[in-house]
Amino acid sequence: MEQAEDTTNFSRTGVGGGTALRWRRALETGAASCVELTSTALAAAARNDVGAFIHLDRELALARAEQQDRTLALLRRFTAVPEVFRRAPLLGLPTGFKDLVPVAGLPLTFGSAAVPASVPPQDAPLARTVHRAGAISIGKTQVPEFGLPCYSENQLAEPARNPLAPHRTAGGSTGGGAAAVAAGIIPLAPGSDGGGSIRIPAAACGLVGLKPGRGRMPDDDPSLSVRNLVTSGPIATTAAEAALLFDVMAQQGTAAQTTVQQALARGLDPLRVGVTTESPFSPDLDIVLAEDAYVALEEGVSALAAGGHHIQGTESCTGPERFWVEGYHQDFQTLWTSRLAAVRLSNEQEQQLEPLTRYFVESARSRAEASTAASIAALQEFADHAHDIFGPWDLLMTPMLATAPPEVGWFSSMAPEENYVQQCRFTPYSSVANVLGLPAINVPVHTSADGLSWSVQLIGKHGTEDQLLALAALMMR
Repeated sequence: MEQAEDTTNFSRTGVGGGTALRWRRALETGAASCVELTSTALAAAARNDVGAFIHLDRELALARAEQQDRTLALLRRFTAVPEVFRRAPLLGLPTGFKDLVPVAGLPLTFGSAAVPASVPPQDAPLARTVHRAGAISIGKTQVPEFGLPCYSENQLAEPARNPLAPHRTAGGSTGGGAAAVAAGIIPLAPGSDGGGSIRIPAAACGLVGLKPGRGRMPDDDPSLSVRNLVTSGPIATTAAEAALLFDVMAQQGTAAQTTVQQALARGLDPLRVGVTTESPFSPDLDIVLAEDAYVALEEGVSALAAGGHHIQGTESCTGPERFWVEGYHQDFQTLWTSRLAAVRLSNEQEQQLEPLTRYFVESARSRAEASTAASIAALQEFADHAHDIFGPWDLLMTPMLATAPPEVGWFSSMAPEENYVQQCRFTPYSSVANVLGLPAINVPVHTSADGLSWSVQLIGKHGTEDQLLALAALMMR
């Protein structure tokens, strides 16, 4: 019986099976307590060697779980259980915020040895929203320094490793969160994405990762400027569980969950889907896709076609013309590093920076202001007309990662300039969605012979996050 399974083992038996809804069901039926679930997560984190967490706080997490249990017991006496979980949909579920997000009582390092750690007295707005929904933070997850690279390695703790292949990177910058979910330590994780930082680790670890559109999330910066690249979003094992966390983060009731459930029951009206393998980094960079990346794209096309959607290659409308804006590679690097020109550190602190971070800082400082302004203006013009890229299509599909996740230490072994170029070659399709401010989702669709997961990316128009989650659910069914 399902209830018996929940009472004997709350951890996942293998990567790829959802746990958030099962764990919540165990709480609803009384088959588990918040303390039991939190203890399970803490024990799994302590014995796991994937480098998911940079800091664990057993005492604080269990204190919160005990309080949740007392509150839940009291509410059961006066309120119907479904109503309790409607008001607190993440009640008792263990999670972890990446170590770029201030969480009250937990150290904040930004993944850097160059700046002193602090202990924030209060939650950042996103953490407050997730905690109010009942989630219990067990610690802070591993990140790269200041969240800049697409791999989660720093000088403070062990690197985040891929549970599918521990010698490989889990991606970044939400690499620790993705590793924790994929390893079954926690059932879901809130992340943030400035150039692929949710979707890249989700793809590496075989998970669903959603980057909402610019200005969509109430706790994020509402600015529509192209300089506002970062948005918050969910990482989970299934689209339904990503929808559960997204609804909380978006503060929208159960809208996404309802859309997913209805799609699974009745399907979706036919959509027009444009498919492209052209990267915005081309032709400045030579982008070469692994065979499994093509297989994943073919499987993504087949899954959408089986659902009645109309699939068309973008070249049928653009012909020989370039699909993306000219000069994207250089303009994006300028935009990505521009804020670092204002960083003020002592000489001693700068020497403690990771080589890649120091390279970014020095490049930003040496770049002429006029050059920076021109690149940002060009990308702002691109973003202001974001919907033009859709042409006759409702959404776009691209590959997600060009190659398998490299081995831990591979990127950082290179000179900084080559390191950055190789990151772009590894993740050639993710950053453009941030520049355009559009929602995008990673959907795992293929498992290779060596057990690695391969994904496609769906990019939607503004306000289509719920639809993207529903499509992901249908494609993974």
